[in-house]
This record gives sequence, structure tokens and C-alpha cells, in this order.
Amino acid sequence: MSADESLRDRLGPWNSLSKATVAGWLFFYVAFLIYAALNRTGFLIVDNANLVVHEGGHFLFGWFGPSLGLWGGTILQWLVPFLLAAYFFTQRQIAGFCFCLFIFFENFLYTATYMADARAQVLDLVSVGESDNPHDWFNIFSRMGVLQHSTDIAAVVRFLGWLGMIGTVAWLAWRGGILVQRKVDVL
Repeated sequence: MSADESLRDRLGPWNSLSKATVAGWLFFYVAFLIYAALNRTGFLIVDNANLVVHEGGHFLFGWFGPSLGLWGGTILQWLVPFLLAAYFFTQRQIAGFCFCLFIFFENFLYTATYMADARAQVLDLVSVGESDNPHDWFNIFSRMGVLQHSTDIAAVVRFLGWLGMIGTVAWLAWRGGILVQRKVDVL
């Protein structure tokens, strides 16, 4: 028995979704991807919720010192949807898993916008606490000595976000039977 088979046996099969449900979710994701692609501000409507989680991360991780407090916003912003996706994965809930994974990767776009602004610092920031410079990514990149590469790093993060969102949608279409599917049950 392979490791994949063992995991499949422990977790069980994925729940089934009707073709109409899958089509509805796919319509939602495609509409969101178009909205995100056409957006020129770098701030999408869902980022209002991401911002709350981000700022909460500074408070939460701030208990572990100033460095983790600085990174904490992005850590929690990425960790919440990732852990929710992991939960839905273990429950074999396709719609919940895809939604949370999609939001996880959407957060990369939001983070990339913030990273790309590290040198120019033209974004309006929401900040908790006091700091000489409240721009997280200016401080992080400066400490790491890579501030001059902030836009390059942001471009890679943005690309990974798009790749992840599109990959999630493609997996949903495949898993939901909209795309051609082999008879092998893949994780």
C-alpha cells in the first residue's frame, strides 16, 4: 500500500457536488479572477477582511517579540485561510477546501501590493501601535537587506498567487467532473 493510498483510506472519499453546484462555484471564481485582473488599485473587496486578520496578527504574534510582531500580520493573514483549507481537506469537503485555498492564494496578491510599496510608501496604511515607520514590508525588507528588490519579490509573490488561484479553480473543475477526469481518486 502506497502512502497516497494509506492517506486516502484514512480520510475517505471527497464529498460529491452536483454539476450545477460546481458550475456555480466556477462562475463565482472566474468572475472574481476577472475582477482581480481588471483591478488597478491592488486592493480587492475581500482585502477588507484580510486587513482585519493582518492587523490582528501583529497583536497576536507581538507577544513573542518585535520581530514576530512585525511578521505576524502576514503570517496570520496567510495562516487563517491555509488552516481552514487544511481542515476542509481532512473533512473531504470540496467547496470549503477550494474556497479557503483560493482565499489563501488571493492573499498573495494583497501581500504583493504591500511588498511592492515598500520603497515608495504611497499606500494608505492602517497601523496598530506606534512605530517610526509602520510599513511592515519596508521594515522587513530593510532588515533583510533586500529593499532594493522589493518589486521583484512582489512580482514573484503575485505570480504565485495567480498560479495558486487558477490552479485551485482548475482542480475544482477537474474534481467536479467539468474537466475530463481519470478514474483514479487523487488526493
